[in-house]
Amino acid sequence: MEQLFPTDYNQILQKIDQVDPIQYGKSRNYMDGAVTYLSPYLSRGVISTKQVLKHVLNKGFEISQIEQFVKELCWRDYFQRIAQHKNINLDIRHPQEPVLNDGIPVQVVNGATGIQGIDDAIEQLYRTGYMHNHCRMYTASLVCNIAKSHWYQPAQWMYYYLLDGDWASNACSWQWVAGANSNKKYYANQENINRYTHANQANTYLDKSYEAIENMDTPPSLLDIQKFVPELDLPATSITNIDVALPTFIYNYYNLDPLWHHQESGNRILLIEPDFFSQYPVSRKCIDFMLALSSNISDMQVYNGSFKSFSEHYKVGNIFFKEHPLNLGYSGTEEPRDWISDSVKEYAPSFFSYWKKVEKQFRKLL
Repeated sequence: MEQLFPTDYNQILQKIDQVDPIQYGKSRNYMDGAVTYLSPYLSRGVISTKQVLKHVLNKGFEISQIEQFVKELCWRDYFQRIAQHKNINLDIRHPQEPVLNDGIPVQVVNGATGIQGIDDAIEQLYRTGYMHNHCRMYTASLVCNIAKSHWYQPAQWMYYYLLDGDWASNACSWQWVAGANSNKKYYANQENINRYTHANQANTYLDKSYEAIENMDTPPSLLDIQKFVPELDLPATSITNIDVALPTFIYNYYNLDPLWHHQESGNRILLIEPDFFSQYPVSRKCIDFMLALSSNISDMQVYNGSFKSFSEHYKVGNIFFKEHPLNLGYSGTEEPRDWISDSVKEYAPSFFSYWKKVEKQFRKLL
C-alpha cells in the first residue's frame, strides 16, 4: 500500500490538519491539485464529513471562503441520502439512453483506450486503489456516453478497486454522468482532458468539438465488450472470546470509527457478510485496507457470516451499530451517522436543492 493512504489513526488526523480548503477550491480539478486524499477514510467511516468540516472551521475559515470544499463534503452526504430513499442499483431519474450493451469495453479494463489521461488513471487505480475524481468522470463518460455501455457493471468494476469505494457516491456519480441521475449527460473532449491531466494528445477520437462528440458513433475500438467478473477473497472468522454480559458493537466495511464507544467495554466485531460482498464485491487490496484500518480499534474480532448467524450463534443481546443504507438485516440499537446535517433527510432530486437546505442550517449545526 503506497503511503498515499496510511492507516494509522494519528496519521489520518494529521492528513485532516494538512487540508488547505482554499487551494482545494482553486485546483481540485487538476491531477496535481490540492486534493485532500481523505476519501478512503470517509468512505470506511474512520472519520466523518462533519468531523472534517468542524476541524477546518475551527482554524478560522468562513464557509463563504471555502464553499467549494464544503460542497464537496456535502456531496458525499447527499449521495447517502439518495441511497436511503432510492434503489440506486437502478436508473434513478431517467433511463440511460442509448445503451448498446450491459458490459464494459475491454480496452477500458485493460487501460488501453488510447486516451492517455484515462489510461494513466486506470493504471493508477489498479496500482494504488485511487483515481482522481475528474478522471472517474472522464472514464464514466467514455464508457457510458461514447461506448454506450449501461453504467451498472462499469460502476461495479471501478468500485471493486477503489479504496474509497462508496457505493452510493460511485453509483450516483456514474448515473449522473450517464444522464440517469441528471438532466443531461457529461462529456469531456480531448482538450478538456489534456488541460486537467497535463497531457498533450492530439488526433484522438475525442479530439473534436463537444457537438461532434455527442453525435459521433462509438469508435470500433470500444465495441469489444466483456462482463465484469470479480474475484472475492474474504477473511475468515477470528473470534476467540465473546462476553454475552457486555454490549456488542458491530463494525463493517462502512464503519471503522475508532472513537465510536471507545471508552466502553464491549465485544467489538468486524462483520464480514458474504452476501453483502457478493453484491458489492471489492478487491483483496480493499479488504486488506479495511483490516489495517480496523487495527486502530482495540480488541477487534472478525466474523465471516451474516448478522443473523452471528447473533444467533453467540446469543448476544445488547447490539449497537451505525446506520448505513447497505446494512443487511441488522437489529438492535441503530445509531446515526455523523451527518453535516442530520435534519435534512428527505429526498432531494438535485444537489442544488439539498445544498440550499443544508446551507441554511450551518449556524445551528456548527
